[in-house]
Amino acid sequence: MASRPVHFIWLLDCSGSMSINGKIAELNFAIREAIPEMQQAARSNPGATLLIRAVSFASGASWHINDPTPVDQFTWEDLHTYGGTDMGAAFRLAAGALQTPPMPQRALPPVLALVSDGQPTDDWRSGLRAIDDTPWGKRAVRVALAIGDDADKSMLKEFLANPELEPLHAKNPRQLAAAIRWMSTAVKQASTPRADGDGAGPMQAPPPVALGKDEDEDPVW
Repeated sequence: MASRPVHFIWLLDCSGSMSINGKIAELNFAIREAIPEMQQAARSNPGATLLIRAVSFASGASWHINDPTPVDQFTWEDLHTYGGTDMGAAFRLAAGALQTPPMPQRALPPVLALVSDGQPTDDWRSGLRAIDDTPWGKRAVRVALAIGDDADKSMLKEFLANPELEPLHAKNPRQLAAAIRWMSTAVKQASTPRADGDGAGPMQAPPPVALGKDEDEDPVW
């Protein structure tokens, strides 16, 4: 049986505040460390082919990984911080990839993984509507992570488009790493169809974050 593509798109905040207390460095490290788990999750479902892209946003937005990249070939180039938090621009960029074409009709629901530590500085609602107006945006598995206490959690919850779900919250590097690992394996939900065959299976809550003995030595965001 031919496998079906699953597109996984990171939407990553690179605003200036992500440079404070090493947040962007920890995010780069966490994504790089999560790659083996993404590859293992993909191998556990031979009926799906995991393809990864990434959008960075700050003052504007751009594709950090432009081409849908098979997970076995996926490597991570570090992100760097600059400017504001133009999340709406990132949503509009992603929306362009959620049309059919370029998304094939036989694809499985995509995964949209949003990470932010602050407040959007542009018209994020119109960007979110652009995603919701696409055929694949409506069916996407969505996960969101708030870094620190200054993140706009109500906005991130609205992005999830499911009142039963809450964004993840990381207040230190250990919690960030655990959340990124969990988000990286959300492809399991995307490749598990619902009983009626329409869209992805129900999103499961993340497991509790195990904290280490040296927790007090980590910075608190």
